[in-house]
Amino acid sequence: MELKNKRIGFGVTGSHCTYDEVFPQMERLVSEGAEVVPIVSYTVQSTDTKFGEAAQHLKRIEEITGKKLISTIPEAEPLGPKEPLDCMVIAPLTGNSLSKLANALTDSPVLMAAKATMRNRNPVVLGISTNDALGLNGVNLMRLMATKNIFFIPYGQDNPEKKPTSMVADMNLLCDTVKHALDRKQLQPVIIQRS
Repeated sequence: MELKNKRIGFGVTGSHCTYDEVFPQMERLVSEGAEVVPIVSYTVQSTDTKFGEAAQHLKRIEEITGKKLISTIPEAEPLGPKEPLDCMVIAPLTGNSLSKLANALTDSPVLMAAKATMRNRNPVVLGISTNDALGLNGVNLMRLMATKNIFFIPYGQDNPEKKPTSMVADMNLLCDTVKHALDRKQLQPVIIQRS
């Protein structure tokens, strides 16, 4: 599946330590001809961390995509019936947003965009980055794994010794996962050993 002329929503949530892995994949989608529609959570918009200031991240996303950010729930809602996406990506997807998505909570622009895409029965691709995938959030992860039209960027434990319940997607597989998802297939293996 080619990405040229595909309209791909790209939702970013607050796993700030993962942005350096995610932004090059956003650039890759653009370079392969996709129209990338950027959507950011409230945390991304307002939180400065040791990994950078919020304003810097927002500016970089707009520079990569050439588009104004969708930053409110009302701005994201038209991605359902009026301005549909071919596919919605959320990367990184925090454990907080993962649990909300699994339980049908819609309290951020990113989750509204995902809900709108699911309503249209189009694929949603998730790139997890969470410290509790094998903890309390495991039930939510498995619920989403079993949900139709939801696909995962292959993921694995990022530090089994020091963070035994943490799992993170291999963001280098983002574009391949999107291509498979557009064909309604899960890129395999979905659970990998991270190096």
